[in-house]
Amino acid sequence: MRLTYDPRYNVAYIRLREDPAEVETLRISDELNIDLSPDGKVCGIELLNASEQLLQQDHGKLVVTNTQTGAAWERLVASA
Repeated sequence: MRLTYDPRYNVAYIRLREDPAEVETLRISDELNIDLSPDGKVCGIELLNASEQLLQQDHGKLVVTNTQTGAAWERLVASA
């Protein structure tokens, strides 16, 4: 999994698997698109107006939490 952010367009993309040559993009809302492979698997999630969505909580930190153990890892990714 990879999270990328393009500040020029204020778009973040969470890539869950390598994109096949062709994907179908489902527009879920004005701020969310999901890319599906031809076999229906989710390839990625696109967040439009990303800074607003990503920085609302955790003050610009990316926090990854293991829900089973409670262990957390965090990294500052942007200024809030």
